[in-house]
Amino acid sequence: MYQKQEFNKRPTKIGRRSLSRSISQSSTDSYSSAASYTDSSDDETSPRDKQQKNSKGNGDFCIKNIKQADFGRREIEIAEQEMPALMALRKRAQGEKPLAGAKVVGCTHITAQTAVLMETLSALGAQCRWAACNIYSTQNEVAAALAEGGFSVFAWKGESEDDFWWCIDRCVNLEGWQPNMILDDGGDLTHWIYKKYPNMFKKIKGIVEESVTGVHRLYQLSKAGKLCVPAMNVNDSVTKQKFDNLYCCRESILDGLKRTTDVMFGGKQVVVCGYGEVGKGCCAALKAMGSIVYVTEIDPICALQACMDGFRLVKLNEVIRQVDIVITCTGNKNVVVRENLDRMKNGCIVCNMGHSNTEIDVASLRTPELTWERVRSQVDHVIWPDGKRIVLLAEGRLLNLSCSTVPTFVLSITATTQALALIELYNAPEGRYKQDVYLLPKKMDEYVASLHLPTFDAHLTELTDEQAKYLGLNKNGPFKPNYYRRVAVRSL
Repeated sequence: MYQKQEFNKRPTKIGRRSLSRSISQSSTDSYSSAASYTDSSDDETSPRDKQQKNSKGNGDFCIKNIKQADFGRREIEIAEQEMPALMALRKRAQGEKPLAGAKVVGCTHITAQTAVLMETLSALGAQCRWAACNIYSTQNEVAAALAEGGFSVFAWKGESEDDFWWCIDRCVNLEGWQPNMILDDGGDLTHWIYKKYPNMFKKIKGIVEESVTGVHRLYQLSKAGKLCVPAMNVNDSVTKQKFDNLYCCRESILDGLKRTTDVMFGGKQVVVCGYGEVGKGCCAALKAMGSIVYVTEIDPICALQACMDGFRLVKLNEVIRQVDIVITCTGNKNVVVRENLDRMKNGCIVCNMGHSNTEIDVASLRTPELTWERVRSQVDHVIWPDGKRIVLLAEGRLLNLSCSTVPTFVLSITATTQALALIELYNAPEGRYKQDVYLLPKKMDEYVASLHLPTFDAHLTELTDEQAKYLGLNKNGPFKPNYYRRVAVRSL
């Protein structure tokens, strides 16, 4: 199960230019976008040591290189074409300015797709300050475009862990600026404010969290009676779970493995640890490519689903010697430990598709008797004394976003859900939401889905008055009760 994090403990300060090897914080989950054409090593000067201003003389940002703004703008414009719902929301609501007066502090992956979300929030009336939720996640050219556009962005690709927390603090700690909304991915921003700026935290009107890890941390605060503001659990909305987790991973698992290893999938034996939405997507893709797929699972419901989908349910130690690829996607810790790694065959590919970088015990591989060999970006060979080697991808961090990309269209679904959650919490009348964690109302889930249907020239069937009365529904929805999930039990 999810392990409690020590939120009141700031990571030990390390050199700015050294890349953190910590596996204890969700912030160090790798997410270096393959779509970024800039590398963190192209200039050894830390952005913290630079004085940069945009063309309007504003210097309230800290990024790699403001000169990359034009290229970043083109990246954002490309992303806009595949984010129809977010653009539609921007067009429909910018006249009303539903976020007028909102001061949103955000901590997410800073990519072209996130930039479209940030610019949409701004068009709807919000003021935004942003940091990256992962030390490898930022597309430097996109951060430059945002800074040039007047956004206060504190992020660059290849931050040290000390840089990471410094950026969050700069994002939050501005004299005369009190945030009233939080948009978080992983919970680091929320808990930084909660621990370091408790008075600021009490004035927050709402929190929107999109990750498994961050949601668990919110529930921990709620259970302890320490969550003094309402929070929206976007991760468990149907539009996030079903589309981002299932369909996104169904496409991106193959992309990430191909780009890093050039592996042929046909005939390969693969074990997928976890058969939640992410695991389902991975298994479906690999099966379609001709792989022999095994599944490990702790939940009997997910396990039964795997069996009925045609996969053999096993314990990891039963197949670890024979498989060619090991994929973790449970959200848990120590799913693959040193004992498993020692027993793997020569050339076995090991990777993680879960949110956190704790699933593979990478720390156990950093011992004197093992040799690490970097063969490509985000690809390491770990070599045993007898010459056996395994292929470790992204140092056990999130494979698809570390080594390739994810479909922009899927991110449009998630980003639209986040935007609507912010609008809902910000405009909710007093008393609607108490100091607890809530799911996005089903009506909004359905609205997000409906905004994406025109892309496929899809036409919904409408209920007749008689049919609606028979089912006891409103003709315009919602069509399912709030407790109905449309998704399977999540594997943890």
